[in-house]
Parts: sequence; C-alpha cells; structure tokens
Amino acid sequence: MPKAVRDEMHLVSDDEYKERLQELQIELVKLQRHNIANDLKLLVIVEGRDAAGKDGVIKRVVEHLSPRETRVVALGKPTEREKSVWYFQRWVPHLPAAEEFVLFNRSWYNRAGVERVMGFCTDDELEEFCDTVGFFEQMLIRSGVVLIKYYMDISKAEQKHRMKERRRDPLKQWKISPIDAVANKLWTEYSEARNDMLARTHTPASPWNIVKADHKKTARINLISDLLARFDYEGKKPKVIRPNPSVVFSYDPAYVESGLIAP
Repeated sequence: MPKAVRDEMHLVSDDEYKERLQELQIELVKLQRHNIANDLKLLVIVEGRDAAGKDGVIKRVVEHLSPRETRVVALGKPTEREKSVWYFQRWVPHLPAAEEFVLFNRSWYNRAGVERVMGFCTDDELEEFCDTVGFFEQMLIRSGVVLIKYYMDISKAEQKHRMKERRRDPLKQWKISPIDAVANKLWTEYSEARNDMLARTHTPASPWNIVKADHKKTARINLISDLLARFDYEGKKPKVIRPNPSVVFSYDPAYVESGLIAP
C-alpha cells in the first residue's frame, strides 16, 4: 500500500471545497469538450451503500455540463416485463452514444447488492450475474465505451446518522424508501454482499475504485479529481486535479481485511 494511503485523510474545509469544486467543474467542461471532439462514449457507474452520497457527487459532476450530451440514469423498480428479459437489457438503451457522458446512479450491480440482500433474486440468478458481468463489460469496452466504476464506502455510524437526517429534512423525504429503512439493520448482510461483489467483479479491464465517503465534500472533490486525472484533454491543469490516494483508490481484497474498506 502506498504511504499516502496510510497517512491521515485530508478533510476538505468549506472554503476549500467551494474553491476546488469550481476549479474542478471548469475542468469537467474541458473534458466534455474533449469527449465531444473525439466522439468518446463515457460511462461512469456510481455504486455504494444507501446514503453514501451518490446523488450529491453526481449532481456536482453534471451541474455545469451540457444537458444535450450528459445524462444521469437512475432506474426504478423493474416492471414485470423487465423481470422476464435478459438481465442487462434494462440498461442497454441507456448506454452512451458517441459524444455522450452518462452516469449510472446505481446500475446492474443492484443484483449483487440490494437484490441479493433483500431476496429479490434467486441464488442462480445471482451466480449467473457474477459469472457474466465481466464479459458484458468487456464487450462494452471493446465497442468503444470508456467505463469507470466507483464504489462509495461509508461507516455504519455515518449511514445511521445520514438516515436520521433524511427523516428530519422535509426536502429529502423522496430519498426514504422501505429498503432504506432496513439498510442499517442489515449492515452485515450488505457488507458480505459488497465484499463478494467487489472480489468477483474487479477485473483488469473493468476495475473498482473505492471512495472513502464519510466526509461528503472530501469524497466529492476526490472522486471528480480522480475522474479527470484519467484523461488527457486540451487545457488540463494538473495542479487543480489532485486526487488523494487515501480517499480514492483501486480495490484490493487486503483492504477488506485491514478495515480500510468499512467492515
């Protein structure tokens, strides 16, 4: 593990957050111009536990981007028809075309997380997913899709705190669901599902990137920085893009054992 990963995580102050977020959003606009000019198909998957901050970081990513070439996909409960088709079929129509930047707020990995824990899929369906998702993603990559996967990781105590805040905040009532209500009670089951999912679906072609997300603003700044750092585009300012490797890092099973990924 790099020394920086072992060092204490730097938390972004409110003033620093505002300044850095604006700088990074300017870089995102440059990246989008690059994507459009080069006909790139960019797909970013944002996964994580309930209340991990997925909505917040996606909102900051797309805030100043062109709505014509940017889409956020957050699919709801599948219909009876959708339950009967090939599992990945629900997401295929939402994949990016040339010039598009698409963010999935949750994705096909629902099967290895919520569906597994809540009993919405069978053991055979879960195994079929884990056995084939790597091939599916490899097909996307070979077809020209730039696929980047993030898993936002929070502690049990922080999730419990955020759930309480949701119930108290009248502007966040839409985020509350029956599944959210039992998320903290089923913490261990979700941890087991997450660990199995990461271990079985982290591949050289499509790796998982873990985001330490107990501090929302720090997580947002570093996820965006990590995303930008992956591309070369005109006018890029490396000094602005400084992802902290103790906040965003590539998955390694050893991090589960060490507790770097929340137990």
